Amino acid sequence: MSDTLQQTPLFALHGELGARMVPFAGYAMPLQYPAGLMAEHVHTRTKAGLFDVSHMGQIRIAAKSGDVRDAALALESLVPANYAGLPANRQRYGLLTNDQGGILDDLMVANMGHDLLVVVNASCKEADAERIEAALSDRCVVTRQFDRALLALQGPASEAALAPLCSAAAAMRFMDMIETHIADIPVTLSRSGYTGEDGYEIGCAAEDGERLARLLLAQPDVMPIGLGARDSLRLEAGLCLYGNDIDTTTTPIEASLGWAIQKIRREGGEREGGYPGAEHVLRQAREGAARQRVGLMAEGRAPVRGGAKLFADAQGSREVGVVTSGAFGPTVQAPVAMGYVETAYAAVDTALFAELRGKFVPVHVRATPFVAPGFKR
Repeated sequence: MSDTLQQTPLFALHGELGARMVPFAGYAMPLQYPAGLMAEHVHTRTKAGLFDVSHMGQIRIAAKSGDVRDAALALESLVPANYAGLPANRQRYGLLTNDQGGILDDLMVANMGHDLLVVVNASCKEADAERIEAALSDRCVVTRQFDRALLALQGPASEAALAPLCSAAAAMRFMDMIETHIADIPVTLSRSGYTGEDGYEIGCAAEDGERLARLLLAQPDVMPIGLGARDSLRLEAGLCLYGNDIDTTTTPIEASLGWAIQKIRREGGEREGGYPGAEHVLRQAREGAARQRVGLMAEGRAPVRGGAKLFADAQGSREVGVVTSGAFGPTVQAPVAMGYVETAYAAVDTALFAELRGKFVPVHVRATPFVAPGFKR
């Protein structure tokens, strides 16, 4: 493992647990543990898995006026979402856009009552922070908290595992976020995640990260899970991976993420537009986009990976799209994928063909998620 890679606060614990470490977004991260990817995936779907996601970036935004709504309105100048209407102790998904409407990053934003807590992707966090600071520093105090630990406890047994350590956990619903304690450790706690299952994301000081992880791993039905299973879990849940399924070449409408733009920010809404690339995004929302992100399922057992070309015919004479993420789905026991196709081919059940090792494999457009979500609403 290269000495140039950064380490999360749980790096030593990963070694102790026998993790296979790999480079990811500039960090040494666990790909899998001795149980293996398949077992980790199934365990998370049926019990509870603990993920180290400390490589992601945490940013606090506080309005100089002291009013959290002012911070939310400021952030809305960069993100096409309604944060001014977000109640305290709730969080919402959003997208940073560029002047062409392309997606610079996807993020989670929580109203903590006194300020906003923003969680961004590891590979984008420096650029995101610089963009937010440049745009908002006249109105807000922007504080990077990139040294904090962030853990994700995911799966149907998550509440049962966490409740004995945190009395507030059981009463939370999907997308709630609070400041509380787990045992005696101060944490930010959200009921959310990246697997499609019920679960929590937990932020704490770096020095508390390993102790928190050990407390959680000591609970019944909790085991450590690596990046490999995290990817197959999020793919079954139909969730985008930044850099694969969304990037600066894709708009929210093309990416089938128009739902993340609330009515008040849409055409005719009270706070229509007002973010980078709004004219492009609003036009696509009104007129439609030339291509669309879709779910895909291939026939047979072989996964169709990202980069595979999609065709309208079995001879490969009419290229209509590309796969952006693909893997074997252990829960659905079939290859699952996502990709972009020309809008005329985006309807569910449309038959297509993916190029796989010189052959053209039948695939069908399918609705996502591929597995029913387990969120506690």
